[in-house]
Amino acid sequence: MGLFSTVTEALKASTQAANRGDVTDTDSEGAYWCHDCDERIRDVDVTGEEPPDCPDCGEAMAFERSAASTGCAC
Repeated sequence: MGLFSTVTEALKASTQAANRGDVTDTDSEGAYWCHDCDERIRDVDVTGEEPPDCPDCGEAMAFERSAASTGCAC
C-alpha cells in the first residue's frame, strides 16, 4: 500500500494549489486572451489599466480567470 498511498497523496496535493507549472515571483490574477487568434498575455506582462490589443488582429483582448480559481488558464 505504500506506493498506492504515495500516488494518492500526490494527486490530492496537485489539485489544491492555484499555481501550477512555471511558478514565478509575481502573482498573476489571470491572462488576457484573444479567442479569435488564440493569443494569450499574462496580466503581469501588461502595463497600464486598459486591456491590451491582440498582436495579431489588433482587437481588444478579454481578461479571464479570477485569483480564487484553482483551474488552469492555459
